[in-house]
Amino acid sequence: MNELTQKIQRILTPKAALIAYRCDECRTNSTEYFLELRPIHKNGQMGAGMPVTYEFMNALMESYTEEMSGIPAGVLPENLLACNPRKGQEEYIWYNPPGKRQMFFHKQLNIPDGVFHVPGIIYHIRSERMDVYAFKGKKPTGKTPLYLAPFFNVTGSSVCLGSCSLEKPQNPSFLSLMEYWEKRFWLTEFVHLGGRQNPTVLNLVTVTENARNQPFDMNELRPFNKQLKDILP
Repeated sequence: MNELTQKIQRILTPKAALIAYRCDECRTNSTEYFLELRPIHKNGQMGAGMPVTYEFMNALMESYTEEMSGIPAGVLPENLLACNPRKGQEEYIWYNPPGKRQMFFHKQLNIPDGVFHVPGIIYHIRSERMDVYAFKGKKPTGKTPLYLAPFFNVTGSSVCLGSCSLEKPQNPSFLSLMEYWEKRFWLTEFVHLGGRQNPTVLNLVTVTENARNQPFDMNELRPFNKQLKDILP
């Protein structure tokens, strides 16, 4: 159940009606309006109307702007596979091709921080939840098989993001929103095996260390038993 559904299911009581007037005899392209606010009493009847003030409209617009501030806009990045920016239904899916990433590890893993080779990664954001998958190749298609992400802090596909001091952009572009979520994943210290299950064929510590100085061994990936099309909205 998403946030929008929860709001709809609440019992809402009408408090006021905003009525707009325009002169029908004026020129058709007239932008001159008169706004009137009428309170609604408990019996459902409207009270006497009063002119809407600039202060009221400023407060209304400020509230609307704050509500809509998190919706991204702008050019769609080439690696964005799907998106739904509607409030309460936010969902974004994108990918990174194989490459290198700076990674940080808790001291208990005995893996020095550094830059490591990683396979192609698919990110899936739903509201404030993050899932990640691995894939083979440079660019996924609908029929591309998904694999377990070969990283710590991931259970199945669900990411344990832990505490994060990054501030979410208030008026984001699609690119800045994607960068925010990628930073939340890659800048978080890797600590533990998700679900205590190894996501790679060999021990994940060994696989990670091997990827420090050579390309990631794709044979280490374990199948997730889904294709990309299965997670697309």
